[in-house]
Amino acid sequence: MRYHLIVAGKIKEKYLTAGIHEFLKRLRPYGQVAITELSEEKMPEKPSLRQREQVLEKEGARLLQHVRQGSRLVVLDVAGDLVSSEGLAVDFAEAALRGCSEITFIIGGPFGLADSVRQRADRRISFGRITLTHQMIRLVLLEQIYRAVKIQRHEPYHL
Repeated sequence: MRYHLIVAGKIKEKYLTAGIHEFLKRLRPYGQVAITELSEEKMPEKPSLRQREQVLEKEGARLLQHVRQGSRLVVLDVAGDLVSSEGLAVDFAEAALRGCSEITFIIGGPFGLADSVRQRADRRISFGRITLTHQMIRLVLLEQIYRAVKIQRHEPYHL
């Protein structure tokens, strides 16, 4: 299986970069992981609702341009379906059974997601109702992909 993360914004914290690299290394034996990192759209200071929507739509269009044909699109959204690690493992297995060889995840920028991105998604998921930074959720997502793969393969998580 291939996993493709399309994200808005760069990682600024060294501890997050180190964690991300660790899970990318752990995932190497189980499949390809690609990260497409796009710059965030600039939001005006104290934007109106319309300005905010326009910025998010522009960013969303750029994010969606990188979704490859035939890839299952999963969007991380605080209002998405709550998913467990075991549920994610089942999703991966079901996608593979349907002939899907790539799952793409979109993580929006600090201002959220455009409605067009939510509507295009095959699935919207949430790891909880708490709000995490778009930088931190990238690390959490990679850890959960790794955990789901280990669950799927009936392998211990801790070696």
